[in-house]
Amino acid sequence: MTTAAPSTALVTIQPAFTDPERLALAGFLAGYRGLTREAYALDLRQFTTWCRTRSLALFAARRAGIEGFARDLEARGRARATVTRRLSTIAGFYKYAVEEEILDHSPAAHVQRPRVDYESHATALDRNELGALLVAAGLGSPPEHALISLLALNGLRVSEATGADIEHLGLERGHRTLTITRKGGKVVTIPLAPRTARAIDLATGERCDGPIFLTADGRRLDRHGAGRIVRKVARRAGITKPIGPHTLRHAFITAALDAGVPLRDVQEAASHADPRTTMRTPVRRRRRRSSPAASGQAAASARRSRAPGRRCRAGSGAGTTPRSSTRMRPR
Repeated sequence: MTTAAPSTALVTIQPAFTDPERLALAGFLAGYRGLTREAYALDLRQFTTWCRTRSLALFAARRAGIEGFARDLEARGRARATVTRRLSTIAGFYKYAVEEEILDHSPAAHVQRPRVDYESHATALDRNELGALLVAAGLGSPPEHALISLLALNGLRVSEATGADIEHLGLERGHRTLTITRKGGKVVTIPLAPRTARAIDLATGERCDGPIFLTADGRRLDRHGAGRIVRKVARRAGITKPIGPHTLRHAFITAALDAGVPLRDVQEAASHADPRTTMRTPVRRRRRRSSPAASGQAAASARRSRAPGRRCRAGSGAGTTPRSSTRMRPR
């Protein structure tokens, strides 16, 4: 009986991407930074993985393949907003490859994207819940109070709050200010609410530099740690609905618009490039208040409160209740 000798031939492993594909991926992602770059990298990673499982080269994909990827996401229960973002990232990647003359045409140029609801479905806090949250934060540790105040009273993104440093605190025209790095790398100086400034002073103590928010071991607080703080304070305030740092940003925008602050000012404070993004946050609650059904119910209540009262005439033996000449004014 003869035994076959093991082969010593080398198995050729095909690279995951060709050189042009690798160049286009690296160049596209190099144009972004921070959380935006991480999100785009995740979108492209999922798409390229989907292509490899079907032995489809990245630059060999066609419109039908990209739409098949979208249908696969929908079949796995992904939200329409998620599918739309994935397709937007893929379209941006192929557009970059065409602009850099790496690819002749974009296969994603005419891909149909799911229609996203204009209304926001994020969890919202009403005015009483926001007040209870701020009270609970004030009863906690100074860093908790400072973080909740920055998110709820100044409307910062969680990355902007956790990335703030003590040396970026300042004073301008009698107002306490903080210089932060906005989404996209834009550096701006914002005024702090008096309550926020006092909370930050207590949180930083005698420190003169470094991050405003630190973990127990002295490292900079990240967005996951900030989320845990928000949820802990929410439980202390008796709020049972699931909320996170971005919920407080939504509450800030809703409260500002409800208070009559002009849309342009709220858009600038929230650092939104499109005013529709600012309006999308509180639109459901505002629409419910101004809907025809709500208006009709309010009008009916007002008419009932203005309806003439009926009083028994003194000395009337028949027990009639004639209409009073005096109308009851609603309080």
